[in-house]
Amino acid sequence: MRGTQRPEGLPEGSLSPPSITISGAFTSPKMVETHPTSLKLSPPFLHPTISRLRSTTPQASRIPSNDSVGTLYSHTREDESGEPSHFSALSRTSSSLHLLASPAIGDSKQDISRNHDVFRWTQLRVIDEYLYSNQPQKASALLGTQSPGSPTVLAANGLICIGTDTGKVLVFDFQQKLRCICGSESPDRTVGPVTALALSFDHTYVAAGHATGHIQLFDLNAPKTPARFVPPTSLAAVASGRQEGHLAGSRIVSVGFVAGRHTAVVSADDYGLAFYHTLGKILFVEASDVLRILGKYPEEDPVLTPPTAPPGSHPFRRRRSRKAGSILAMAPLPLGTASHETDAYNLIALLTPVKLVVVGLRPSPRTWYRKHRDADEVSSKSRFKGCLAWFPSVVPGAGSQSAPERTSQKTQSNGLNVAPTTPMLVYSWGSTMSLIRVSESRVMEQTRNAKTGKITSAEVGRITFEEVGSWSTDSDILALRWLNVNQVIVLIGHHLEVYDVRTFKLIERVGYDSWTLVSPTLSHTTNGSVSYTDAVTEVAHSLRVYKGKIFILGQHGLQVGTLLTWADRILSFVQNGDFLSAIELTRSYYLGQAPGNRNGLPDSPEKLKEVVGEKMRELMTASARYTFSEDRMTDGTHITADGRGVDRTSLFEGLVRTCARACMALDDYEFLFEDLFQYYDDNSISRIFLLQLEPFILDGTIRHVPPRITQQLIALHDFDNNPGLAERIIWHIDPDCLDINQAIALCRKHRLYDALIYVFTRALNDYVSPIVELLGLIRQVQQYRRARMEASPDSGVYVEGEAIEGTVMNAYKIYPYLADVLTGLTYPSEDPIPKDEAEQARNDVYTFVFFGRSSVWPEGEGGTLVLTSDEENGVEPTYPYTRLLLRFDPEAFLHTLDLAFEDAYLNDEDRAVSRLVIVKILLEILASPELTPSERTFVHIFIARNVPKYPQFIEIPPSALHSILIGLAEDPDQSTREDRQLAAEYLLSVYTPHESDRILALFEEAGFYRILRSWYRQENRWRPLYTTFLQDPNLPSSTLFPSLDDLFQVARRKNKGMLPKDLVDVVSNSLPTLIHVNIRGTAALIDKHLPDFHERAIQSFSPDEDRERFAYLHYLLGSPQSFQDADVEPPREGGPSPHITPDLRQLYISLHCLFDPTGVIPALRYLPHDFLDTPAIVETCESHRVYDAAIWLLDREGDSPAALAKAESYEKALSVRIAVTLVSEPLAEQDIWDFVHSLESIARTAVSICLEHSKVDSDTNFPLGDIWFRLLKSQLDSVQRVVSCRPPTLDSATSDMSEVSRQVTSSLRSILQSTFGSLMSTSSTRGISLPRLFKRLVESVQGNQASKGALYAEFRTILTGMLESYRSDGDMLIITKHLVDRDLFENIEEFALQRVRGWAPSQGICFYCGESFINKVQVTTNGGPEYVDESPVIVSRTGAIYHSRCSPPDTPANTLNVH
Repeated sequence: MRGTQRPEGLPEGSLSPPSITISGAFTSPKMVETHPTSLKLSPPFLHPTISRLRSTTPQASRIPSNDSVGTLYSHTREDESGEPSHFSALSRTSSSLHLLASPAIGDSKQDISRNHDVFRWTQLRVIDEYLYSNQPQKASALLGTQSPGSPTVLAANGLICIGTDTGKVLVFDFQQKLRCICGSESPDRTVGPVTALALSFDHTYVAAGHATGHIQLFDLNAPKTPARFVPPTSLAAVASGRQEGHLAGSRIVSVGFVAGRHTAVVSADDYGLAFYHTLGKILFVEASDVLRILGKYPEEDPVLTPPTAPPGSHPFRRRRSRKAGSILAMAPLPLGTASHETDAYNLIALLTPVKLVVVGLRPSPRTWYRKHRDADEVSSKSRFKGCLAWFPSVVPGAGSQSAPERTSQKTQSNGLNVAPTTPMLVYSWGSTMSLIRVSESRVMEQTRNAKTGKITSAEVGRITFEEVGSWSTDSDILALRWLNVNQVIVLIGHHLEVYDVRTFKLIERVGYDSWTLVSPTLSHTTNGSVSYTDAVTEVAHSLRVYKGKIFILGQHGLQVGTLLTWADRILSFVQNGDFLSAIELTRSYYLGQAPGNRNGLPDSPEKLKEVVGEKMRELMTASARYTFSEDRMTDGTHITADGRGVDRTSLFEGLVRTCARACMALDDYEFLFEDLFQYYDDNSISRIFLLQLEPFILDGTIRHVPPRITQQLIALHDFDNNPGLAERIIWHIDPDCLDINQAIALCRKHRLYDALIYVFTRALNDYVSPIVELLGLIRQVQQYRRARMEASPDSGVYVEGEAIEGTVMNAYKIYPYLADVLTGLTYPSEDPIPKDEAEQARNDVYTFVFFGRSSVWPEGEGGTLVLTSDEENGVEPTYPYTRLLLRFDPEAFLHTLDLAFEDAYLNDEDRAVSRLVIVKILLEILASPELTPSERTFVHIFIARNVPKYPQFIEIPPSALHSILIGLAEDPDQSTREDRQLAAEYLLSVYTPHESDRILALFEEAGFYRILRSWYRQENRWRPLYTTFLQDPNLPSSTLFPSLDDLFQVARRKNKGMLPKDLVDVVSNSLPTLIHVNIRGTAALIDKHLPDFHERAIQSFSPDEDRERFAYLHYLLGSPQSFQDADVEPPREGGPSPHITPDLRQLYISLHCLFDPTGVIPALRYLPHDFLDTPAIVETCESHRVYDAAIWLLDREGDSPAALAKAESYEKALSVRIAVTLVSEPLAEQDIWDFVHSLESIARTAVSICLEHSKVDSDTNFPLGDIWFRLLKSQLDSVQRVVSCRPPTLDSATSDMSEVSRQVTSSLRSILQSTFGSLMSTSSTRGISLPRLFKRLVESVQGNQASKGALYAEFRTILTGMLESYRSDGDMLIITKHLVDRDLFENIEEFALQRVRGWAPSQGICFYCGESFINKVQVTTNGGPEYVDESPVIVSRTGAIYHSRCSPPDTPANTLNVH
C-alpha cells in the first residue's frame, strides 16, 4: 500500500492500518471532498503506536479528529449574521437598469450599529424664511416692523420662541406660523441682544434676558410691549441699599419661570450673580421684589463707555478672566405631568465651576444641597464647561398633561396603579455627567415657645438628594437635555450622543458639528468682552427638547428631530424595499442584541417577545409574497417582462438564511418548512432552499426537519454524486426525521459507515448491527493480508492494495465506535446516550463481542451466522469476535477496552460480562499458540496495568501474574521497552515476585533500569545502582549528574560518612564514560565527592584532548563570570577549587595560554595571590609568548621595575624579529602581525602599570619620570629598529614587502603615539616634567650619529600625528556646536512665523480631519530647497479652520483661503 509503513509486530505482507500524523489531535492521511461549510468532528482512528497502553499517552486521545471519511469539517455558524437584502433592488420604483447595476449580495451582515439612522431631522423652512432670508425687507413689509435681526437663543416648550440680536423675540407655533414678535413697538429702547429666553409653563408668557442686563416679561396676548420690565442697576445704587439686581452691562446667561407662576422669575448673569424676581403690581403700579440667591457684586462697574461714544453704540467691555464664581448654568425645577412633594419648594439648581448649589425659595429661601467639585478637575482646561437639566415628576407611559389636568393621585394605567417618577437632576462638569434624584422626607420637629415655654411637635419636610452615579464622554459637554425619563441627549464637540440613565451607557452616537450652532455671545468677540473660544462653545441655548422632539438652532437654519424608535428603523428598511435587513433587525430586537436605543419597546421581556415576534412573522410573510409575486417569477430563469434576464440567486439564498435565523429565534419553524419551502418548490427552485438550509443542519442549530424535506436533501446529494455530503446530513439530523430505508440503502451503496452506524443506533436502537457490518470489513482485510502473505510479488494481489485502502479505513471505525458505546456516548457525535438506552447498548455489545462462539444476527428467523475465519469454511475458534478484533489491531482493541474499564457499568459484578470475565477471556486467548509476539505483548501490558487499577474487581492467581511479569521482561522488542517497563512497575505495585534473582537478571537483560534503580536503592546496593545510571540510554545528562550526586550523598550518609569502596572503584573505572557524557558535570561531581580523583580524571583524557582538559580545569579554576554567556550545567558557585594540585594549576595556566591567551590576565586576576608559583607561571607565559601576562604578574608581585624591564626586553626581542622577518624571503606576513599584536599587548600592559603608579594616591618609591622614560625609549627604539632595517629596494610602491613594512611601521608609531597620549592624560604631574622627559629622549640618541636624522623624523611624525588628532577632535566639537545652534535657530524661527500668521486654530489642528496645520513639504527652487504648506487653509466666520480639501460642502463661495 502506497504512503504507509508497516508497523512492527505485523506479519510480513500484511496490510498496515492507515498512517496518521499526530498534531495535537489525530488526523487522517486522506482528505475527502471539500464543502463550503464545516461539520462536526468524528472520532479518531487509533494510531498503531500511540494509545493508552503506551508509556506516554496523548492528552487529546479522546479528542475528535478529522480522519473519518465524510466527517472532516466542523461547521459553526454562531457568529454568522444576516446579509444585506436584495429587496432594495426589487422595489417598485427600480428599473432593470438599476438591477443590473446593483452590487452582488453576500453573506456579510449589514453593520446596523454603524449604518442605521438615529435621528429623523426636519428643516423648519418657513421659520428659516423669517430668520435667515437674504432679503429681510420682505418680512418687514409684511409685518410692518423692522427686521427681526439674527437669531441668538431658542426656547421650545409648547411654542417656538427665538431671540434675536435686535432684542426682539419671535414666537411661532408648531405649524411654523408666526404668532407674534415680542417688543415690536419699542424700537427706540436699546436693551441689547437677547441672550437668555424662557417660556412659561402654560405657554402664555415669555421672559427675555439681554446682553445689557435688562430683563423683559412679555404677555403673548399683548406682546408689543413688555408686561414687566426689570432694568439693571449700578454699584452705587446697590451700595446705598436702594436697589438689588443685575448691574448695567452684565450679560444675562439664564432666565426661567418659577413653577407655574407668570411673574416669578429667576435669572443669572455672567458676573456670577443670580436673583429671584417677584414682578407684581399694587394699585396698577409695579412693585417688584428682588432677592439675591447667589454671588457677590464686583468691585467696579462693568460698563466702560467712552464719553465721546455716539448714542446707541455698543458699550465697550474690557475682557476679564472668568472667575470661580461664574454661573455656568441655572434652571428651576419645572412642573411635570404629575405633582410631587418637591414642587412646593420651588427648587433652583445653579452650577458654577467649583460647586453645584440647589436652593429652595419656599417656604423660605434656603440652600438645600451643595456639592463641591474635585480639586484636580477645577484646575483643568474644562473648568468653565458645565450644563444641567431637570426632569420633573411624570407618570410613566402617560401622555403630557396640562397644568389643570395634573393630579396628586396615582394614575391608572392599563388597570394598574403607576406611581409617578422622582424628579431628577443631571449636571456636567467638563466631560463628566452625574445624576441626582430629589425627593422629600417628613420628620417630626419640636419647637419651644419663647414666652410660654411650651413645646410643640410638628411634621416638617426636608429635601433629600440621592447621588445615583456618574459617567464620562469623550470630550467636554456643551449642552445636555432630557429626551425622556430614561434618556439624556448630550452635545459634545463633534458628536450628538444619547445616554441611558438606568445603565449609564452610551446607546446612540452620531456625528454633529457643534460649531454650526448659534452662540448668543459670538458677537461679543468683536469688542473683546468674550474670547472666541468661549463664544463658539456657548451653544446650550440652541438645543432644546420638548416631548421627545429635539430643536436645534443652527447658523443656517432651525431643525427639529426625533430619536427613531425600533419600529421607525424597521420601517425605514421596509420603505426602501430591504425586507431582509428589516427581518434581521427585528430578530436582533427579539433576542435583545440590537444596537442603539429601545424606545417604543415594552420593558417586560415577555411582552417584548410577543410584540416583536408578531412583527417578525408579518415581515417574513410579506417578504416571501413580495419575492415570489407573479411579476418577478415568470419562470425558473427569472426573466423580466422586458426580456432582460436578472440573476436573483443571491436574493433567494439570502431569504432562506434570514428566515431560518428568524424561525430559530422564534423557535417556530412552521413558516420555514411549510409556507416558504412551498414557494420554492412551486417555482422549481427547491434546490436553492435545500442548499441554504444544509449549513444550519450541519452545525446542529436545526435538527428537526420534516421527512419530505430530508428526503429531497439526501436525494439531491445522491444525484450530484456527493455521498460524503449526504452522510453528514444523515448523522446530523434527528433520526425521527429520516427515511430509514432511503438512508440505509444510500449508506450501503456508497459505503457511508458513519451514517450507517448513526441510522442503526439512533433510529433503530440497534447497537450490534454496526459491529456485524464492520466485522465483515475486518474479515475482508484479514483475508487480503493472508492472501498477500501467501502470494508471489508478481501476482495481482499487490495491485489490489489500493482498492482495499478504503476498506481498511472504514474497518478501523469499529474501535472508536466500541469506545463510544461502551462509555455511554453516541457515535460519531459523542453526545451522551440516554441512561436506560445506554445500559441496554452496553449489555448488547458486551454480550456479542465476548460471546464464546459465533452468533446469528439478526436474531430469529432470517439471520445469518457471523463468521471470522480467514477461510470461507474454516473452523471458528472460541471467542471469535474478540480474537478477530485483537488480531486486526491488538493495541487499538485493548486501548478501547482500557477506556471501557473506566466506565462504572462494569462495577456491577453480577453482570454476565465484567472486568474479571474480560481478563480471564484474554488469559485464555493468551494461551493460544497462534498469537503473534505483538499481540502477546499488548495483552500483557493491558492486564499488568489494569490489575493494580481495579484490585477489588480483578483477582487472578499469583502464578498468572508471575507469568505476565516474565513475559514483559522476556520480550526482545526494544520499541516497546518503556511501555513494558511501565506495565511491570504497575504490576510490581501489587505483586511481589518470589524469584527475585531471576527476575533481576531478566530486568537487567530487558533494560528495565528504572525498576532496577528502585530495587537496588531499597537494598542499598550502591555499585549496581550506580551502573544503572550509566547504562540507561534514556537518562539525559541534565538528570544523570544530579541523580549521581544524590546517590553519593545517600551512600555516604549510610556508610558512616564515607563512600563505599566498591562504589569508589566503579567510579574510578567509569571516569572516561562520565567525562564523555559531560565534562563540567563530571568535574563538579568529582570535586564534591572524590577530590583526590582530579589527577586521575585528567589522565583519563587522551593525549589529543588538551581542549577537553582545559574545559575540565577551567570549570574548577575559572571565574563564574566567564560562563555567563554559556549554558553551564551545573552552575558553579564560590571561588576556585582548593582541591586542585599545583601541577594541575600550572597545567591550567599553560592550557589557558594555548587556547585563550587574551583571557590569561583575567584568569590570573581571579586566582588568589598565593595560589600560583609566580616564577614558574612567568616562564610558562613566556614560553607561550603571552608576554603581557608575564609583565602583569611581575607587577602584581610588587616589582614594577622588573616588570617594565621585562617589557623592554620583550619589545627589543620582538622588534628585532620583525626587522629580520621583513628582510627575509619568503615573507612570513602572518608571523610579522603576530609579533605586532604581541607588542600592542605589551604596550597596553606597560602603560597601565605606569598609569597606576602615576595616580595621586600611589605610594611609588621610585621616580615616575624614569619609568615613563624607559617605556617611551623602548618603544622609540623598536620603531627605529624596524624603520632603519628597511633596504632602499623596499620603498617601491609596487612591492608587497614595502606595503607590509609601511603598515607595520604605522602600527608601531600608533603604539608610541598612544603611549604619549596616556602620559598626557594622567591626572598627576608629580615627578614628571614633559619638556625634560622629551629632552631626555632626544639626548639619549645624540651619540648615535647614524640614526639621528631618522630619529628626529620619528619625533616629528609622532608629534605631528598627536597634534592632528587633537585638532580633528576640536574641529568636530566646533562643527557639532554649529549644527545644534542652526537647528535650534531654524526651529524657533519657524514656530515664530507660524505664531504670527493669523487666526490660531484650537490645538493647531483642522476642525474636520484633525491633522496639524504645520505640515510642510520640501520643494526645490532656484534658491535651493524650501518648505511650503501642503494645503491652504479656510477660515469660516464661525472661527472654524479647515484645510481647503476638508471644507464642508456648504462653504460659501466668498470664503477666504489663507496660504
